[in-house]
Amino acid sequence: MNGKEREELLRVLKARFDKHMPRHKGIAWADVQTRLEARPAALTSLQAMEASGGEPDVIGRDKAGALTFCDCAAESPIGRRSTCYDKAARDARKENKPPSSAAEMADAMGIALLTEEQYRALQTLGEFDLKTSSWINTPADVRALGGALFCDRRYGQVFTYHNGVQSYYASRGFRGTLQV
Repeated sequence: MNGKEREELLRVLKARFDKHMPRHKGIAWADVQTRLEARPAALTSLQAMEASGGEPDVIGRDKAGALTFCDCAAESPIGRRSTCYDKAARDARKENKPPSSAAEMADAMGIALLTEEQYRALQTLGEFDLKTSSWINTPADVRALGGALFCDRRYGQVFTYHNGVQSYYASRGFRGTLQV
């Protein structure tokens, strides 16, 4: 990422940060910018989140004090939809293989799929996935049986569902988090 791209990304992130202050109470932009400037890899991941429609924003801190960025687009990021769950699922499809999977894309971007707990916490900050759904990090025992979990928000409630890992839909993508 060149200097101009970095400056533009920081401008976009700051504008979103300022617009959605309730998402990150008690966190100052100066701290966010200092941490980001010290971690070029984090900026690269955030740029990938932004470029794929994720609208990343700070949503809190973890117990160690690291800032948590999360995709805060109203719907599952458009550049990350129509993916099956992981590479093994994609490779197992005999026809109509999607070009990538949620897990592969997240790894390439340097981010993690949200857990169910993180997804539900995100929903306390706004209403997300009213028309789409998002794959979430699936427990190994469920994955071993050929399933994967996804979530959405309908009827004022957050729902967690299951699907075969090989399935994919135009309205299902994934959201990610990044610790900085």
